[in-house]
Order: sequence, then C-alpha cells, then structure tokens
Amino acid sequence: MSTAPSRPAESFEPPRSGNAILGKSAIVKGQILSREDLTIDGEVEGTIEMQEHRLTIGPNGKVRASVKAREVIVLGTLHGNVETGDRLDIRKEAKLVGDIRTARIVIEDGAYFKGNVDIVRAEVPKSASPAASAPRPQAAAPAAAAASPAMAAGAGELKR
Repeated sequence: MSTAPSRPAESFEPPRSGNAILGKSAIVKGQILSREDLTIDGEVEGTIEMQEHRLTIGPNGKVRASVKAREVIVLGTLHGNVETGDRLDIRKEAKLVGDIRTARIVIEDGAYFKGNVDIVRAEVPKSASPAASAPRPQAAAPAAAAASPAMAAGAGELKR
C-alpha cells in the first residue's frame, strides 16, 4: 500500500499564457479558427484564421495552409500565403514558401523564403496624423524665409 497521495486522472492543466498548442504528433486537415494565440509543432493542412492573435509555427511544425493572423512567427516550415495585421517573423531555421502581406517583416539570416512581399501601412486619419501636419510647417518655413528679405526691403522703403 502506497502512502503517497493519488493524483486525480484529470490533472491536465492548460497553458496559463492563453496559448493553445498542437503538439508534434498532432495532424490537422481542415480549417482552424482560433480566438487565442496558437503554437503548432505538428502538421496542419488547410486554412488558419486568427486575426487578433499570434500564430507560432514551432521548429517541428509543418504547415500547408493560407494564414491570416495578427502576428506570425515561423521556426519550422510554412507553405502558403500569409497575411498579418502587424508582423511576420521568419527565424533562422525556418522555411516559408508563399506570398506575404504584412505591415512589418523580419527575416533572420539563414532563413529560407520564396515568394512576394507586400508591405501595407495602416491608414491614419488625416486629422490625427502628426506626420501629415509636419511637412506643412516645413514647406511654409522656406517660403517665409524667402519672403523675409522682401518684407525687410519693403519695410525699408516705408521708412524712407
């Protein structure tokens, strides 16, 4: 007879970071829609959509899918088009074949990438854009400087 306390059969604890994980032995064919961050270290074929979350393809991950996510980090293999709202990070041991549409991209030295990249910029409302208002004063400053000597000469004429 054992004096050690017995563990309940259902002692599985989900990851505390809010990150779902598909392990090395998992094989998924079809569509994945996720409302939390996802790490894939197994095989996936189909589509992956998680517009507000991060997808990480682990070093053992083999994904053949079109991907839409806020952020994608590739450490394994990804064959398919990728669309991110924020950032795509292709690490040194990764392989990505497909077209990319993203706001920011990092491709580490040693990574393999084949495809097209389309960098998209988030549209900023004209009234709230400090960059849109910044060029106007700079453009006005040279004109004011050019006008200053003429005004000084004009002022000199008034003094006569």
